[in-house]
Amino acid sequence: MVGKRPIGRSGMAVTPLAFGGNVFGWTADRRASFELLDRCVALGIDLIDTADSYSRWVAGNVGGESETLIGEWLAARGCRQRVIIATKCGLEVAAGESGLSRAYVFRAVDRSLARLRTDYIDLYQAHCDDPNTPLEETLGAFADLIRSGKVRAIGASNYSAPRFAAALAISRQLGLPRFECLQPHYNLLVRNDFEATLAPLCAVESIGVIPYFALASGFLTGKYRQPADLTGSARAARMGDLLTTRNLAILAALDAVAVTLNATPAQIALAWLMARGVTAPIASATSTAQLDEQIGALHLTLDPAALARLDIASGST
Repeated sequence: MVGKRPIGRSGMAVTPLAFGGNVFGWTADRRASFELLDRCVALGIDLIDTADSYSRWVAGNVGGESETLIGEWLAARGCRQRVIIATKCGLEVAAGESGLSRAYVFRAVDRSLARLRTDYIDLYQAHCDDPNTPLEETLGAFADLIRSGKVRAIGASNYSAPRFAAALAISRQLGLPRFECLQPHYNLLVRNDFEATLAPLCAVESIGVIPYFALASGFLTGKYRQPADLTGSARAARMGDLLTTRNLAILAALDAVAVTLNATPAQIALAWLMARGVTAPIASATSTAQLDEQIGALHLTLDPAALARLDIASGST
């Protein structure tokens, strides 16, 4: 198996491909979810990413469905020690239930622990910045969760570089645990925000990077190339806006590189992220066949010519 990569200075290291649990309770029912999680373990994928708000956007769901299914699987399989569970809080899960205040974080973590059927969360992340709560309050709450054993390490998602840097500075000043990872929106389609300001900060501070939408909600698999391809897709609403001249040129570059390596566009897109030095890109799947395809990215090496071709095609975002 490919060597593991550290999550910042947390002491945890993971296989450089994470599974995105947003599909659980959405495009993957209980049976499919169990099959996918079983396959993750079999393939050596040990980082499972979820959030308390997954999958609230589905009609009839209330949030927590993904965590619940993961918890049922953990209880059924008895393999808690074999996976790193990363979940998040902060997004609204019910009226008045959101944010990163001390009181809310404490309520949210206990609910996640109950749904996950575990007494600790490996990586607990702020799902988004909360400008209405002082960073000191949020970081202090997270520190207490680590002290109590409910959480091993903390991270943040969707933070700007100035706010993330401020959080790191406060942790140093107050002697509090720091965010050990950042979960940004980053892929071949969306590059500038992360690369311009956040990537240098993460490199200097030895912060783990676990980008979401690594395959741009499936667009970078090459499955969606024309409006007709969107018919019947649960992701059609997101895909339609991606069918631009620039993005189709990126698919063409992925196709060209894939041919030279006897690989697939999805594998090349993931290998490109891995070559950029991220800890573990997050990719979702709805079938074990897709997972088997994705794991192939771990064994690809993109040479300078391939990387240059992809970089030129993707250009600026």
